[in-house]
Amino acid sequence: MSTRIDGVVLLDKPAGMSSQSAVTAVKRAFNAEKAGHTGTLDSMATGLLPICLGEATKYSQDLLEADKTYVAQVKFGSRTDTGDAEGLVIEEFSLPSFENEAAIQKTLDALLPQFIGSISQVPPMYSALKRDGKPLYEYARAGVELERTPRDIIIHQIRWINIQWPQATLEVTCSKGTYIRVLAEDLGNALACGAHLVGLRRTEVGHLTLEQSFTLDSIQKGLHDSSSYILPVDALLQTLPHLTVDEQQAKRLEMGQRVPLSLPSIEALVRIYRATAAPHNFIGTADWRSGVLHPKRLISQAH
Repeated sequence: MSTRIDGVVLLDKPAGMSSQSAVTAVKRAFNAEKAGHTGTLDSMATGLLPICLGEATKYSQDLLEADKTYVAQVKFGSRTDTGDAEGLVIEEFSLPSFENEAAIQKTLDALLPQFIGSISQVPPMYSALKRDGKPLYEYARAGVELERTPRDIIIHQIRWINIQWPQATLEVTCSKGTYIRVLAEDLGNALACGAHLVGLRRTEVGHLTLEQSFTLDSIQKGLHDSSSYILPVDALLQTLPHLTVDEQQAKRLEMGQRVPLSLPSIEALVRIYRATAAPHNFIGTADWRSGVLHPKRLISQAH
């Protein structure tokens, strides 16, 4: 029989495992009733995958919107049908020749300014985006190429952290919806020699970091006390302003009622706590507008 567990597990996802398989494995390890993730990592990719258990699943959308940081290995000189090492090579190019390592560094650094800030990306055919109810990768596997609408994304930071030509490693901080495979291909196009992704590791999701994560092997073997793996539900929401309310106000919010506050108002989504020393004092989130709290997502208090 499954157990009600509410919280967040920061998993260091292994290579070769889908995000959904990772969720299932963590759910099984904790015998949890409900679990979900906060944004897919490709099977080839490794790194930070926050997994929400129980009531935390209500807030997974908030992390889907968060910026993310990746370390990506790019191989120049060839393109694949998927944009990464899992695909088939469809085109090979002659590599540019360089006099020395300094020339390589200078050339690769010169590529980056065009990829900083708000840019446009065409989603790959090998993606889970849907057309007429069917994911694009199904069309791609059938040899069908469809027109895709470019999407606006934001690259906040991008830099080379290691170059072993013809491979080079990037660190990228970007907005949701960014395809690092497409970024690798676009870098190859900019250098006129093609490129594809050969390694990807996610190191940050919003304010959460890989340093806080655990391997699946550690979780499954129970190398630590189970509670040390599970962060509280509000760990997802630490960047939001917080408010404390009294017991009467808390009950009103839990009944879905608006609560006026005699405090200077801000226009914001806030996390709400009841004024108690009990460990389960997080109530949920509310929109704070014109001095009134409008309940948004509240956790179920039944335990």
